[in-house]
Amino acid sequence: MSSTASTLPPRATKFKKMKSFQIPDTFKSPIIGAIKEFRRKQDKMKKDFTPTLIDFGPVRFLIARHFGFCYGVENAVETAYQIIANYPSKHIYLLSEMIHNPEVNRDLQSQGVQFIMDTSGRQLIPWESLTADDIVIIPAFGTTLEIQAKLAAIGIQTEQYDTTCPFVEKVWKRASSIGQSDYTVVIHGKPAHEETRATFSHARQNAPTVVVKDMKEAEQLALYIRQQKPAELFYEEFKDQYSEGFDVRRDLQRIGVVNQTTMLASDTQAIADYLRQVMMEMYPSDDTTAHFADTRDTLCYATNDNQSATYGLLAEQADLCVVAGGYNSSNTSHLVELCEQKLPTYFIENAAKLLNTTLIRHYDLHEKTEKVSENYLPMHSPVTIMLTCGASCPDKVVEDILLRLLSFFPEARTIDAAMEAFA
Repeated sequence: MSSTASTLPPRATKFKKMKSFQIPDTFKSPIIGAIKEFRRKQDKMKKDFTPTLIDFGPVRFLIARHFGFCYGVENAVETAYQIIANYPSKHIYLLSEMIHNPEVNRDLQSQGVQFIMDTSGRQLIPWESLTADDIVIIPAFGTTLEIQAKLAAIGIQTEQYDTTCPFVEKVWKRASSIGQSDYTVVIHGKPAHEETRATFSHARQNAPTVVVKDMKEAEQLALYIRQQKPAELFYEEFKDQYSEGFDVRRDLQRIGVVNQTTMLASDTQAIADYLRQVMMEMYPSDDTTAHFADTRDTLCYATNDNQSATYGLLAEQADLCVVAGGYNSSNTSHLVELCEQKLPTYFIENAAKLLNTTLIRHYDLHEKTEKVSENYLPMHSPVTIMLTCGASCPDKVVEDILLRLLSFFPEARTIDAAMEAFA
């Protein structure tokens, strides 16, 4: 092992201590950093979810209390850039996108890092082209046991370069515990998402496992629990979402729910409550855990904080909301879902999507495509804009969006004047 390797974040202790990470300056923002530090000092216990107001006169920004890089993302980003610095002559690969953010992934690729697969699992680089001398970084989402076995067969050591988020690993441990207690694992997650695929792979080693993506699928699963649908239909309806050898009649008598860590907390809770009630109706007992495992919510702290901060944001009044982040980011898309229930919401990757004062290019979650909308900024004054982003979005992206929007208001106060309150 080379001497430079010791500078990488230690795997064994990363969850025990919430350390500070060294993030490349290109992702940092003095404006957002100052706001976050100001709020941190005011609210060290993170109990205040009200947004931060920055008043520029003709335009005002309400910025969510919590947003941006979380612990798992910072760990993954720091590790990747340290590897690049430490091993300039090595071939460095990522299993797939480091995180669901285009700015970060493009920057890594510009420095020679190659992606072995895309986010859907489609192979981009053949396994046969890898050698034991190559470095393969496991991204924050984690990976499947099958892929770990492939890498081990090639002779590639991954433990030191495994950036799997500790909160994802926490879900794997929870699923393992459930399985060892003879429960079937029900995963609330998006079946095609890297994290859910990884969790499914780990869970099915210890227990029958099935994935439900939403309440509609949970309700369909309940029909099989109640034996109200023929068991053979399950295998068609939940194709590619159940473990090998899954027996509908046997494996739906005792269940427990875990989740993809970036799902909407209220959705996971609703699914767990619903399935618990179904099991209690099917198997009446004073012991509620006889057929439904006592599993607490397995969302990560950042997902919880960001979602709570979004509810705090939405308690205020505004003209529109801008949510920044990668379009394939699960946690970001859930923030968009929350915001668009209350006011016009625009999901954008970066400031370049703000074409001018009247046109904005943004992603439509429902149509799964980018579109251009007109007259997104109201004509009255002042204009109040809510601003937030997901856990994989750099602060610099948020700053760029704020400054771009601010440039559309020539009579606005200066940055220095508006930021005096956060000095």
